[in-house]
Amino acid sequence: MTHWFDGPLAAFDTGTTGADVEEDRIVSAALVLQDATGGRLRVTRWLVSPGVPVPPGATGVHGLTDDHLQRNGRWPAPVVEEIARGLAEQCATGRPLVVTNAPFGLTLLDREIRRHRASSLAGYLGKKPLCVLDPRVLDTHLDRYRKGRRTLTDLCELYGIARDGAHDAAADATASLELVRAVGRRFSTRLERLSPAEVHALQAVWHAAQARGPQAWFEKGGAPEQADPAWPLRPALPAVA
Repeated sequence: MTHWFDGPLAAFDTGTTGADVEEDRIVSAALVLQDATGGRLRVTRWLVSPGVPVPPGATGVHGLTDDHLQRNGRWPAPVVEEIARGLAEQCATGRPLVVTNAPFGLTLLDREIRRHRASSLAGYLGKKPLCVLDPRVLDTHLDRYRKGRRTLTDLCELYGIARDGAHDAAADATASLELVRAVGRRFSTRLERLSPAEVHALQAVWHAAQARGPQAWFEKGGAPEQADPAWPLRPALPAVA
């Protein structure tokens, strides 16, 4: 019997101009497909000229400069269209989509679709339900008492996942896919009887609970930050009149 974490998976990742899902832009993206553990990877890459400056800090993360993107990147509108259709196709086939820190990556994509296509991610998905696997949420819930950070880099090191071309969107998507397989195998007794759709639903609950800890810390310190409990996609902000 093949468990879902050893079966077909897709993975999505982006490189961006920053960490603000409402204002920052996608500069690179990748969709990686694999039919089974150890199987051939099928990778689609996108490079975007975002139309806004790329801050030095962002370039330091993914290595993409304004000059490189202007010479080699494509306009955002057709790219976000292709990405949205690619994700919708995976949802239509029932292939689970791996996204590390899904509320960031999927929300940023949704805002780019709204900005450049006057639509939304939900508009492209139609009636096809998202089935997302987020290794950060999974690991945080399944190994909740372990100390330490849970970034993609930290989790890959913990689970023994090799990362080639760190911070490249394709490399990070591939690492996320392998990470979900590793988490699934490590916690197979708790996950193997669940379907991917059931795991998706549980992660929404788990992420909301995980957000309560940082929120309590913000409130105790008098900080204005909010820990958003929404997963895997944050709701759009209301339009300003």
